[in-house]
Amino acid sequence: MTHGNIAPARFAFIKAQWHADIVDRALEGFCEVIPAEQVDVFDVPGAFEMPLLAQTLAKQGRYSAIACAAFVVDGGIYRHDFVASAVVDGLMRVGLDTGVPVLSVSLTPHHYQETDHHNAIYRDHFVTKGREAAQAALRILDAKLTVAA
Repeated sequence: MTHGNIAPARFAFIKAQWHADIVDRALEGFCEVIPAEQVDVFDVPGAFEMPLLAQTLAKQGRYSAIACAAFVVDGGIYRHDFVASAVVDGLMRVGLDTGVPVLSVSLTPHHYQETDHHNAIYRDHFVTKGREAAQAALRILDAKLTVAA
């Protein structure tokens, strides 16, 4: 996507590898809206690592927006809602501190069971959320260009 007389925008997509079979589907949805050749993809071990990489990428000034995808579930060992909150807060802070939009496709279901039924529901949902993140990135970019004009 090209805006005005500038080169096509570049986007970063960071995805956590926990439940990669589900999380990777968000990238599919994202690339249904924004061409894959405009998207640089980065894998991190888990959701907690996303804000630091998002900050590093945002500071480079190369990306118009950064999308981050993770699936944070209750593993019975830690409070997953605290992890999810820390991640989303960190991503928001990166966007506010750098001026680069950082979008979250981080889902934290209350009742997830690793069954074929639940996995199918969340795989489909991540495609939808990836599409929505791409649409939001484009809208934010257009809004920033309008304000700058």
